[in-house]
Amino acid sequence: MGDHYYTQTPGAKHEHREHETVLRGQQLRFMTDAGVFSKTGVDYGTRMLVEALDIGPDARVLDVGCGYGPIGISAARLAPRGQITMIDINERAVQLAANNAKLNGVSNVTVIQSDLFERVREQSFDVIITNPPIRAGKMIVNAIFEEGAKLLVPGGYMWVVIQKKQGAPSAEAKLDAIFGNVEVVTKDKGYRILRSQKEE
Repeated sequence: MGDHYYTQTPGAKHEHREHETVLRGQQLRFMTDAGVFSKTGVDYGTRMLVEALDIGPDARVLDVGCGYGPIGISAARLAPRGQITMIDINERAVQLAANNAKLNGVSNVTVIQSDLFERVREQSFDVIITNPPIRAGKMIVNAIFEEGAKLLVPGGYMWVVIQKKQGAPSAEAKLDAIFGNVEVVTKDKGYRILRSQKEE
């Protein structure tokens, strides 16, 4: 069986590329590599999520499954006085995300290799964002929702992008069961941006 982007140590031969893109009106550059999610450039779901995000300037944000960093780095620009923590199990993605933060002049980020929330469980966040690793299976995706809810401060938000054909209806139901609310912020081309708020 070949590597997946949620492998801790990808064995795929390196294939470095550099991409330029605009997210939220900001020109950004990203180095990518084989063995990470969406190595050919920022995928449509991530782009939709970034464009929809509503983050305060002082927010403490957690990007779960950060890949090479487009969501977390965009969040860091939206929260210039905040602190963004980016986590991923994939060590190659973590290295890329850290390098991409520097490449884009973003200093209010911390990038950590972590199996789900293993290394951030003592922290709390105003906002948790995820483009969840659907191929890792429903148990992993549900764990991101359930454990993530515990790390949010009261009144905090979880933002999720998911494709309808990859389980958006069940993800929506799961978020509603955990938080007691779920909003479809926007939808396009089969993708849905979901947001749930933790009770105050």
